[in-house]
Amino acid sequence: MTFEKHILCIGAGYVGGPTMAMIACRCPRYRVTVVDVNREKIDQWNSDELPIYEPGLDEIVRAVRGKNLFFSTDIPKAIEENDIIFVSVNTPTKNYGVGAGMAADLQFWEKTAREILKYSKSPKIVIEKSTLPVKTALAMERILNSNHHGIAFDVLSNPEFLAEGTAVRDLTSPDRVLIGSEETERGLRARDILVEIYANWVPRERILTSNIWSSELSKLVSNAFLAQRISSINAISALCEKTDADITEVSRAVGTDSRIGPKFLNSSVGFGGSCFKKDILNLVYLCRHYGLNEVADYWEGVLKINDYQQDRFVLTMIDAMFNTLSGKKICVWGFAFKADTGDTRESPAIRITKRLVEENALVIVSDPKALKNARADLCGLEDRVSFVEDPMEAVKGCHALCVLTEWDLYRHQDFEAVYASMAKPSFLFDGRNILDHGKCFRIGFNVYPIGKPPMTHFQ
Repeated sequence: MTFEKHILCIGAGYVGGPTMAMIACRCPRYRVTVVDVNREKIDQWNSDELPIYEPGLDEIVRAVRGKNLFFSTDIPKAIEENDIIFVSVNTPTKNYGVGAGMAADLQFWEKTAREILKYSKSPKIVIEKSTLPVKTALAMERILNSNHHGIAFDVLSNPEFLAEGTAVRDLTSPDRVLIGSEETERGLRARDILVEIYANWVPRERILTSNIWSSELSKLVSNAFLAQRISSINAISALCEKTDADITEVSRAVGTDSRIGPKFLNSSVGFGGSCFKKDILNLVYLCRHYGLNEVADYWEGVLKINDYQQDRFVLTMIDAMFNTLSGKKICVWGFAFKADTGDTRESPAIRITKRLVEENALVIVSDPKALKNARADLCGLEDRVSFVEDPMEAVKGCHALCVLTEWDLYRHQDFEAVYASMAKPSFLFDGRNILDHGKCFRIGFNVYPIGKPPMTHFQ
C-alpha cells in the first residue's frame, strides 16, 4: 500500500503510544511508526500485554498494529524514512546541578534533536509533543538548523492534553488540539500540514492555532490551573473539618456558579500523576528565572497545600486511633494516583504509605492495576508493607481501612463483610469521599471522610 504521509513518534510512553495509535486508527492512509530506545517497552507494544493500561487502548492497537501502525527500536532508520516527527520523550524534573528539583531535565530531548539532525536526509517537520519550558523550540531550531546539508527543518509545538484513565476518549473527542508555529510563511505551511492530520477526525473549530511560545506555555498553565483548583478545595476541606461544614455541600454551592463550574472541585488526599507537580515546578523555576518571585511563590503554594493535605490525612489517622499506629495493621485500598490507570507516579498513596511505615504501622496495599508499580515505589519496605490484589483479602484483621484511589470496585464491596473481618474498633478513612459514610457508620465503622465531620461511636 502506498501511504500519503509517513509519521514518526520518538518515545513510546503514555503520550506517544496512545496518540499515534489514534492517528493510525483515524488515518488509515498514513503510515505511523513509534520508536523507543527501550526494547522491552517496544516488545510490550508488539505483544498482547501493552506497557500501559488505558480503557479502550488495547482494541485500537490490535485493529491497526501491523497494518499502518508499527513499533520499532530502529531509530536511525525511522528518522530517515519519515517526514513528520513527533518528539515525545521524557522530560522529568532535573535532579542535579542548576535548577535541581524544579527545572525540566532536557537531556533526552536534546539527544533526540541531535539524532534527528544526524540521520535526516530530507526536510522534516519536527513536533514538540513533550511538555517543555517556553522557548525550548528556539533551542531545537538552532540545533536542527546547524546542519550543512541544506536540509530544512520546521519546528511546531503540539502539547498533549490527555488525562490518564480517559486518554482514548480525550484523543477521540478532544476539547481542543493546540498547534503553535513560527508566524512565517514556512512555519504556517508546516502548521497547516499538522492541522490537516487532526482534521481527519477533529472538528476544525476545536483545532486552535497560536504562536509557538503561547503553545509551549499553555500546557504548563493548563496543568497549573487544574492543580490549583484541587489545592483550593482541599484547603477549604481543612476548614470544613474544623467548623462542621460539609465540603461536598460547599463544593456543590460553589460549582453551580457558572463562572466557576463544578469540575476539579472534589476534595481528596490530593493530586498525583506525572504532570501536575512536574509542570508546576517547571513554572515556578521559569518565574524565578525571569525575576517573578511573587508569581513563583503563588504557584509553589499549590504544591505545599497538596503535601499538607496528605500529611493532614495521616495526622487525622493518628489522632483518631488513640495517638499511635505502632503495630497496627492498616489496609490501603488504591495505590494508583487515580482510577482507571496503573500509573503511580507522584501518587498520594506513596507519601501516605511511607508516613504510616514511619509510625511503625504494618501496611497492606491493594490495587487492581498498580501493584507492580507499588512494589517498585515502596522498594526496601517489604518488612513493613505487603501487597494483596483482592481487597477483601487485604482488609482481613486490619485495624483501619484507607481508600486512596477512587476505583469503582471499592464502592461496591460488601462492607458488612469488611467490618466483620476487621479488628475492633474498626476505622474507615475515605480519602476520596466515594463511600456511603452513613451506611458504613451504621454497620459499625468509625468513619473519617475528607472535609466532613467524623462519624464515630465513641462518647
